[in-house]
Amino acid sequence: MWGITIVLPLLLSYLIGSVSFSYFIAKRMQNIDIREHGSGNAGATNTLRVLGKGPAAFVFVLDALKGMSAVGVAMLLNTENQTIWMLAGVLAVVGHNWPVYLGFRGGKGIATTIGVTVLLSFTAAIIAGVLAILFIVISRYVSLGSLVYTAGVPIGIAFDSYPNTYLYLSLVLTALAVYRHRENLKNLFQGKERKI
Repeated sequence: MWGITIVLPLLLSYLIGSVSFSYFIAKRMQNIDIREHGSGNAGATNTLRVLGKGPAAFVFVLDALKGMSAVGVAMLLNTENQTIWMLAGVLAVVGHNWPVYLGFRGGKGIATTIGVTVLLSFTAAIIAGVLAILFIVISRYVSLGSLVYTAGVPIGIAFDSYPNTYLYLSLVLTALAVYRHRENLKNLFQGKERKI
């Protein structure tokens, strides 16, 4: 039984997360591998740089829905265990970052993280989202706003009545974001980061 309620939702979450909408939309629109253009990242921000605003918005929404879908599957297969729900969200982000379908070369997982956290920790996600948008508007650095968001969610969770495992697993999401943005952080410190 645990295979259906624990292993299956987590495996499906990773596979759902591995679907790279940025890659497939770029292939469909211009017959290119988006990972060979712009920043080399298969995500919404690089889609903005390579394909424009419309496709980027579409990718962002689909990637966020991907995170929500992974959590939704976990909720259906395991109706009570909130830790499994959040862990499913983490695995969806892992799938986005290291997709099995694309040789484990994916994106940075921010839109998928947003989908997961909006569904499971709405108040914390909204507060973090407002702060992230402010940082992006002021600095014009999407990477900075992304890191503000992923750092802000655990803080919001810590000050609300969410399960303790949400806090610990949201810190895993923060760590994943920092790791995937390590080059961006280096560029920010050196004043070389690209603005939108």
